[in-house]
Amino acid sequence: MSRHIAVLMGGWSAEREVSLVTGKAVVAALKGDGHRVTPIDVGPDIFGVLSGLKPDVAFNALHGRFGEDGCIQGMLEVLEIPYTHSGVLASALAMDKPRARRMFEAVSIPCPEGKVVHRDEVREGTVFDPPYVLKPTNEGSSVGVRLVFEGDNMPPLDDSNWAYGDHVLVERYIPGREIQVAVMDDEALGAIEIRPKKRFYDYETKYTDGWAEHIMPAEIPEADYQESLRLAELAHRTLGCRGVTRSDLRYDDTVNGQARFYMLEVNTQPGMTPLSLVPEIAAHAGIPFSELVRHLVQGAGCER
Repeated sequence: MSRHIAVLMGGWSAEREVSLVTGKAVVAALKGDGHRVTPIDVGPDIFGVLSGLKPDVAFNALHGRFGEDGCIQGMLEVLEIPYTHSGVLASALAMDKPRARRMFEAVSIPCPEGKVVHRDEVREGTVFDPPYVLKPTNEGSSVGVRLVFEGDNMPPLDDSNWAYGDHVLVERYIPGREIQVAVMDDEALGAIEIRPKKRFYDYETKYTDGWAEHIMPAEIPEADYQESLRLAELAHRTLGCRGVTRSDLRYDDTVNGQARFYMLEVNTQPGMTPLSLVPEIAAHAGIPFSELVRHLVQGAGCER
């Protein structure tokens, strides 16, 4: 059945450009499915725009702050416009890394040792011995993430490279491999391994063609593969997510016979760009991009 679908994209977060690419791909898929589609580059007037437009569904293709932290979801609840992906609480919890860590640890999902500190403590160098990882407490797509190794000749944090508030999430660096799992409606679709050509799978590497090798399915022992799926499904349910999510895991197989996973984060608004992982995992599971988008629209709703 054809519906009027507003595709929300762009916005003003650090992930604006990626969101525009996601939105463009979604618009094309929805038009191909016969829907009436209105692309919206989200600005501060979005409440009034949607109030006047009155779409049947809002496809949330936003990334980063405001788009995936519960804010736009709360506005859509007020407007009673069904929307894709996770609801207000799940979105807010997933975006708040320290709170998500506490929820994961409560259900025995391993996370790297870590703590939230004032950025002055990082400058003083008294937090952890290297190597460790610095993260904003509420950004996505590795925005602002820094790795600190022994012998680095740059300060771990200063005003020129940190624009993410006074507090920093500091975690022990976990050696090993990048494993990411897509979950749709509580069921894992598969796990992919990412082999970046740089030291770290950062924002630039994620969205530059040729800067990372994608191995689908991840080439790890079957028992470990199934464990990665289990952890991703558990994280998805623990946060109360709906629709599609992507769990980012670190797989430490540096000691023979002692491989272990560590949950880094759950992304409630995974990218839908040509280089994005969820469409790639879904395709391997027999779900083409058009069907993935269709499924998200069919699952759209409000929580109240």
